Amino acid sequence: MSDAVHEIFVEWRLPVGLTVSVFLAALIYLRGWLELRRTRREQFTVERLASFLSGLALLWTVVGSPMDGFADALLTMHMVEHLLLMSAIPMLLLYGLPVVPMLRGLPGPVVRWVVAPLVRIRALRRVLQWLVTPVVAWLAMNVAYLAWHVPAAYNFALENEPAHDAEHLCFLFTSLMFWWYIFRPWPAKERPDDWGMLIFLAMGDVVMTMLSAFLAFCDRPVYSYYVDNLNPFHIPVLQDQVMGAVVMWVIGSFAYLAPAMIIAYRLTGWSDQGNLTQVALRRAGK
Repeated sequence: MSDAVHEIFVEWRLPVGLTVSVFLAALIYLRGWLELRRTRREQFTVERLASFLSGLALLWTVVGSPMDGFADALLTMHMVEHLLLMSAIPMLLLYGLPVVPMLRGLPGPVVRWVVAPLVRIRALRRVLQWLVTPVVAWLAMNVAYLAWHVPAAYNFALENEPAHDAEHLCFLFTSLMFWWYIFRPWPAKERPDDWGMLIFLAMGDVVMTMLSAFLAFCDRPVYSYYVDNLNPFHIPVLQDQVMGAVVMWVIGSFAYLAPAMIIAYRLTGWSDQGNLTQVALRRAGK
């Protein structure tokens, strides 16, 4: 086991392009966040900053660190990689309210000569708004998820690094679309939670559950890549497949159900009742 781990670390190479991109994104966001803190201190809290920077750090860890080597060797780790790209990373980035800090953090000439002309294109704004509508965002993420897990596409991505990078970008971009509907980061139009959000999350979980169940109960290896390239950890291919399916099933479902429970808690009014109870107790104690 230790030899296999050592081999992965030895073969790892620092992804310069990704590392520079993540570092620049962090600097741009931090610059914008510091500027916005002067007038919107209550909105742009330290927690927002920590969330966005944690999302960037996790993104680099998933696709740029030796973890990507483990994902190439084991289906279980590959499923963990996909889950993080499609749940934790988008949620952390969107909780940081990234739109305005990233714009405010860019150099002035870039904003004037590149961003401003693009923002003034009405058709482009309409397309972006259309991409984050519930139906489009849900379909985009789940179609991408299922398409890349078709055996031919899955094997091709593992055998071709550019295709693997495209897969990661596809998962991240469509998942940002999906979670945008839930987080609605400022300056997106605010609206109260509704029961449709619960349906939206539940239906997302159904798709992941169906694929997980298929992988878990299939009596043969689904992806030939792991048969042709036996992992250095000597874990049986079918056992690895079942473990990966269980990880995707359990943790993936939690990623959808946890925010669903929070939204349901707000919709039922229990949080308001709890606040009223606290006020009544404080008054009674006077």
